Formats: sequence, structure tokens, C-alpha cells
Amino acid sequence: MKPAKEIRVGNIIMVDAKPFIVLRSDVNGSSRTGFTYKWKMKNLLTNAPLENVFRGDDKFDVVVLDKKPVTYSYFADPLYVFMDEEYNQYEIEEENLGDALNYLKDGMECEAVFYDGKAISVELPTTITRQIVYSEPAVKGNTSGNVLKEARIENAIESKQHTVQVPLFVSQDDMIEIDTRTNEYKRVIRN
Repeated sequence: MKPAKEIRVGNIIMVDAKPFIVLRSDVNGSSRTGFTYKWKMKNLLTNAPLENVFRGDDKFDVVVLDKKPVTYSYFADPLYVFMDEEYNQYEIEEENLGDALNYLKDGMECEAVFYDGKAISVELPTTITRQIVYSEPAVKGNTSGNVLKEARIENAIESKQHTVQVPLFVSQDDMIEIDTRTNEYKRVIRN
């Protein structure tokens, strides 16, 4: 059993003896009053949506699911298609992918998560390398402290252009390493 504060988007939990995937998590509260977690979830068996609020110390059974390495192949509206090494194709719905959509790229390797033999989501590597496709140039004189700017990174889905906060010295066409769990810039990859 895990407390609500340790549940992340993409986790599968049991609520009223039914498996739900957490699609979105909003945190409210303070350390004095305690945190509450508002989750948008989807029932894995019926695809019925559910929104609920839980206290940070509420406990949940996290379902351990089968995982298999797959490669992102293509988008077949409204499904994303992944392929394993035996050329089996698995289709996953957009709302089940969560934040993974921000980082998907053709040929990207990740792990498909299965529940009762059906692919329901993917897990990305902890860190990935992406090229910056657009970034504002640094402004001279704007260097006091740890100043960050937005940079748009490459991905397979044009409509899902994603931005990451990067230091001022990072410029367009640089390759950067990103932590997919926190969406944070880690470092510039130099050749």
C-alpha cells in the first residue's frame, strides 16, 4: 500500500476494487493543514472517467503490471502505435500516455505497461536527449542569479510542442538532457 502523496500520473491504483489509471494529479494545501490530491482517473476496464479528492495519507494498492520494451512507431488517430522486437503492434490511447506525449519521438524506445494483456500506457526512460528547436537568444545584462528561459524541444507530435526551462547559455539546435519525471533540464550534450 502506498500513500496518496507517492502516487504519480500513470500509476495504476485500486479504488473500490477496480483498477484506475491516474491521468492527472493536482496538489492543494500546505504543510500545516496537510495536502490533498485531486486526481482525474480512468477505469481500465470500462474507460469511465472519475475525479476524486484524497488526503496525502490515504493508502492505495498500486497494481504491479507487466512491462515490455517497445519502440514508438506512428500515430493512427486517435491511437499511438508501439511495436516490440517481435513486430507485435500495441495501440495506446492519447489520454493514457499522459506526460509521455511531450517527449515521444519516432523510433523512441520505452516500456509498454500491460493490464490483463492489454497495453494501457508507456513508461519513458528517466533521462532523454532532445534537440532544442526554438529558444529566445540570451539578453545581455540579464545574468544575475540562476536565470532560466523557455526552450521548445523536438518531438514526433507537432501539436504537442513542449517547452523546458533552460539556462541562458543554451541556444537553438543544442542537444540537452532532460529528466522526464520532473521535466527539468539536466545538462547540455556537447560533441
